[in-house]
Amino acid sequence: MSKPRDTAVYTHGHHESVLRSHTWRTAANSAAYLLGSLKPHMRILDVGCGPGTITADLAALVPDGHVTGVDRAPEILEQARDTAAGRGLANVEFAVADVHALDFPDDTFCVVHAHQVLQHVGDPVAALREMRRVTRPGGLIAVRDSDYAAMTWYPASRGMDDWLDLYRRVARANGGEPDAGRRLKSWALRAGLTDITATSSTWTFSAPDERAWWSGLWADRTLASAYAERATQGGHASPEQLRAVSEAWREWGRREDGWFSVLHGEILCRKDA
Repeated sequence: MSKPRDTAVYTHGHHESVLRSHTWRTAANSAAYLLGSLKPHMRILDVGCGPGTITADLAALVPDGHVTGVDRAPEILEQARDTAAGRGLANVEFAVADVHALDFPDDTFCVVHAHQVLQHVGDPVAALREMRRVTRPGGLIAVRDSDYAAMTWYPASRGMDDWLDLYRRVARANGGEPDAGRRLKSWALRAGLTDITATSSTWTFSAPDERAWWSGLWADRTLASAYAERATQGGHASPEQLRAVSEAWREWGRREDGWFSVLHGEILCRKDA
């Protein structure tokens, strides 16, 4: 049975195979749609900051401003703090927070940013309303989420088809929406936002090192992460089925002609002044 929308849990967890992907993310490869709008003095909130690589990049881009990174998982914030400290950044801080109930006054931030967050939350419309609340009039709400049903690859693989079907079932059973990218504009409109620019962009993995990295982290995640536990404990897949999916990922990664594209939906919303 699916969880109620207000009790969603983070499907992936923070296994090393998950953080292998998260720590690869940068402002350039994950928030390019936002960067042209940043000014050196801005105050930014980064929701669901994870290990803080994007957060630290944003802090470096607003040297006269300040960035606050928040996440529901206290343990990951220690890694985020280490990331920022390793870059010598003094204008960034981190705190535990829930996007449905942010502990900040109204009209606090110039920009509120969330990358790969709304697909995992219990109520994305309520989350956007809360993000809007803490944004200053004239400020920006910036959101980017992948869309699993729109992911595509070559060559065709029954095992990869099984992976996609399984992941979407597990994510929805956890209360999330894996095909969030296509829904962002609709959610923003329902949240009361009106000045919305909706775009899309992709990650593409095709070069040998890219295929090895992307296939390896998903092969490992399928067997060892919180997602794997939820797949088996929720009755969505047996250990044998997970091993078959994991091997399908590795087989794809070995293909010289292998190609994989991850579509993301993006919204950049300006709060009414």
